[in-house]
Formats: sequence, C-alpha cells, structure tokens
Amino acid sequence: MADPRLKQAIAAKDFVVAPGVFDLISALMADRMDAKALYVTGYGTVASYLGIPDAGIATYRDMLERIAQICKRTEKPVIADADTGYGGLLNVRTTVEGYEAAGVTAIQIEDQEFPKKCGHTPFRRVIPMADMQRKIEVAARTRKSDDFLIIARTDSRTGLGIDEAIRRGQGYAEAGADVIFIESPESEEEMIAVSDAIKAPLFANMVNGGRTPLLSADRLSAMGYSIAIHPAIGFLAVTRALEKAYGDLLANGITSDDIDLYSFAEMNKLLGFEDVWAFEKEWVETA
Repeated sequence: MADPRLKQAIAAKDFVVAPGVFDLISALMADRMDAKALYVTGYGTVASYLGIPDAGIATYRDMLERIAQICKRTEKPVIADADTGYGGLLNVRTTVEGYEAAGVTAIQIEDQEFPKKCGHTPFRRVIPMADMQRKIEVAARTRKSDDFLIIARTDSRTGLGIDEAIRRGQGYAEAGADVIFIESPESEEEMIAVSDAIKAPLFANMVNGGRTPLLSADRLSAMGYSIAIHPAIGFLAVTRALEKAYGDLLANGITSDDIDLYSFAEMNKLLGFEDVWAFEKEWVETA
C-alpha cells in the first residue's frame, strides 16, 4: 500500500529531497539515510538492468519487477518513474494497478510520445494536452488509495517553450494530478514563473549535468516547490567509483590504498547476512 507520509509531508510543506536509486544496493543504502522518500529513476534502472539508454525500450514488466523488489526491501515512501504509462489509457490503468499493488507511493507519468526519451536529452515530442489529461483521469480513477499520488510530468518546455509547459501543468492539475512536474526548465527565472502560475504541489528534477540549474532544498522550498528528486547522483557516483577502482586494480595488480572501499563487513550487514547467519545457527544447532 501507498505510504501516507509523503502526502502528509507535502500537506505540511515539509520539503522532500528524494535521492535517486537504481538497483537494490543503492536503494538499501539510501533507505538508511535521513530521506523522506526514494526516487526510482528510469534512466538508472534501465542502465543497470539492460545497459542501454532510457529511450522507451524497457517495458512495464521490466520496470515493475525491479520497482516491486525495491519497495519490498525498503521502508521509505517510493516515488517511481512510469514513463508514459507504457501506452494508451488501458496501459495506464494496468500500470497504476501494478505500481500501487507493488507498494509504490507516487507514480510519475509523462506526456511524451511513445517511445519516450530521457527528459534532459534532445528530440522529445509530446502528445496533445487533452490526451494526457485523459491519462491522468484514468490514473486517478484507478488508484485504490488517496495516499497513492499521481505526478504529472510535461516534457513540452524544450520543444514548445516555457509558456506551453506552464499551460499544460495547469491543465494537468485541473485533470486531477496531485503533483505537477515541469521537466527541464532552463533557468531559475523559469522555475519561479512555474511556481507563480501553477497552484499545485510542484516537483523539481535536479539532474547533475542536466538542463535545469541545481538549486538547494532551501531555495526550492522558498520558491514554492514541494519535492526535489536527484535521480542521477547515485549512478554517476557509482560509475565514477567503479572507473577508479577497476583502473587502480589493473594498473597495480592489486587494490591500492588510494581506493576507499566500503567494508565487506558493512556490506554483509547492509544486505542482511546477519539474519541469515542467525537462522542457520539456530537450525544447524537444532539439527
């Protein structure tokens, strides 16, 4: 079931910073931190599972299986990327049913044409606004719990301009979206314009190296935003660490002191080996 804490935080204007997770190791680590929610990034999940671009190739089933396992193994509210809802209105209904049953708390659906593309990359095209509004209406009608939040994203800024993006955001709020996500505004001034024009909880996408300026939680909160996701920080940090560690190993024939590794003992603890060992100790000794 959806976790009511996310909706409560938004209502209380308690700003939410959600680190991006992309596999179970990143999810378990982020879940230990003082975060109010976790964000399952489509880019990172597709990359870690298939090793390909986030370009509409991964399916609903590919994502659901991984998201469900993340929800099962973590305690924080999970915000999950659902691309376009993976198709038309019937697909949106199935996606909402599946994500909610898996334990997701907030689902992000965007107005791109299929196949979709990553939000901070070029050549994105959007469907008519009315078609996206119907998707939002279906999603709202389908959910079982009011704690399950619908985040409506528009990718129209890059191709059609900020005014069109704002118009769509207003329309998506009217259609029943709980949170509005204007993807890739290109300046702080544009982000303020969004906040001034849209009277609904707002979602900021802080992508390291993306089109939107990186702003602090305090600044975003003061501008009127409710949630900031940082989808790329996890997989970018891990990829850099792997590049350094593997390069060091191959250069030296052994891991040198220059590489700061997470301890094997702590890794065992993170994954839950202590429970396995306690179980085996009890049952082996009994046998």
